[in-house]
Amino acid sequence: MTGKAAKKEKIPRQPMPEQAADVRRRNFKEVPMGYSPETAITEAKRCLQCKKPACVTGCPVQIDIPGFIQQVAAGDFAAASQTIWGKNTLPAICGRVCPQEIQCEGECILGKKDEPVAIGNLERFVADFSREQDTGELPEKAASTGKKVAVVGSGPSGLTVAGDLLLKGHDVTMLEAFHKPGGVLVYGIPEFRLPKDIVASEVAALERLGLRIECNSVVGRTVSVDELFEEGYDAVYIGVGAGLPKFLNISGENLIGIYSANEYLTRANLMKGYLFPEYDTPLAKGKNVAVLGAGNVAMDSARTAMRLGAEQVRIVYRRSREEMPARAAEIHHAEEEGIEFYLLTNPIRFIGDDEGRVVQMECLQMELGEPDESGRRRPIPIEGSEFLLDCDLAVVAVGASANPLLTQSDPEIQLNRWGYIIADPKTGKTTKKGVWAGGDIVTGQATVILAMGAGRVAADSIHDYLTIGW
Repeated sequence: MTGKAAKKEKIPRQPMPEQAADVRRRNFKEVPMGYSPETAITEAKRCLQCKKPACVTGCPVQIDIPGFIQQVAAGDFAAASQTIWGKNTLPAICGRVCPQEIQCEGECILGKKDEPVAIGNLERFVADFSREQDTGELPEKAASTGKKVAVVGSGPSGLTVAGDLLLKGHDVTMLEAFHKPGGVLVYGIPEFRLPKDIVASEVAALERLGLRIECNSVVGRTVSVDELFEEGYDAVYIGVGAGLPKFLNISGENLIGIYSANEYLTRANLMKGYLFPEYDTPLAKGKNVAVLGAGNVAMDSARTAMRLGAEQVRIVYRRSREEMPARAAEIHHAEEEGIEFYLLTNPIRFIGDDEGRVVQMECLQMELGEPDESGRRRPIPIEGSEFLLDCDLAVVAVGASANPLLTQSDPEIQLNRWGYIIADPKTGKTTKKGVWAGGDIVTGQATVILAMGAGRVAADSIHDYLTIGW
């Protein structure tokens, strides 16, 4: 004995087991398999329990991260679930699709000299354990206020607003244009990244809290915002996302076999095209597939095409790897599954056969110049570098813009020059009294958790309005 305290053994970050790449590239089962209770406890013990936890600052919904991790380390998973639910009503979803590496984990003090605590994996574990073991008790609701709120859109922003307002004692009805709730969580994110039964489970928890959902309700067409007020709603929240696809506007883009990522993924995910013929949804299956763009949506499209039987799938992107906006984990998974990357490559026209079907794409090689307004280096064409790529299916995944169905139906709701709703970032208030907005319809395409953060801000403001006034 030296009289000195024994040095605490360093615990390495616990990896999450995954399906092997050569197996998963041909199935739609979830890729990561989740932590076991033992692994979760081991990972939780890595947390330093900082006095000033930077991880909480990095979380858009301000989860008590050290608190729930300490409960996991003690094996009290039910308590950890309640701690998370206090700030986040969609934990199983966030644990899977949030960019933790640039948010909570990006701020983790342990990550300054070592690998950060796997906060996202632990959140997913707690949510999954609670669901599978049926240990999650719903949080207590405040007394009823008698106030009614209409939430337009059932994506992450709308679901967050609904959950928060229900807990504050308000009556909430959600109006969804599609036949199932979930928004981008069900139509945009594939099964292998976010199983739809998990989305359904988290929506069902809100329904148990009292949420009413009316699907096939297109606000701006079947009913107006003013009519909602006439029906007795005291406030309206608009969270309809950014679902209008962008295209390249190049020659041949109307050929057969060219899809927007929005349509391609909606057919595959929401309409269950990947389960054909069990679900009779028409969905083209190309052999040589080109996906244009390099964000998470492009990765989802490329990996979906591979699972549908494509022999070759290429990501075609006009900038370099460093400028790719997709999460590093999604890029890594795509590469493991055999997706090829054609970087510094810009499509300039599609070429069709005699039947009007796409068969090739002409591209230009690019080089990077000075940064543009986005902060990324501007791609510049290399003269005389044209070449052809074979493709019988192309998916355009270069972003989306504001869907004008609702926004153009109400002149009192002011829009910016891109067609997004103008809303106060501190409250979510729009220019129309009694109407709030948040998520992608305000910011443009962003992350699930940022949309949820906007929903949290708006819910607090709506509550103040309903109890104090505008």
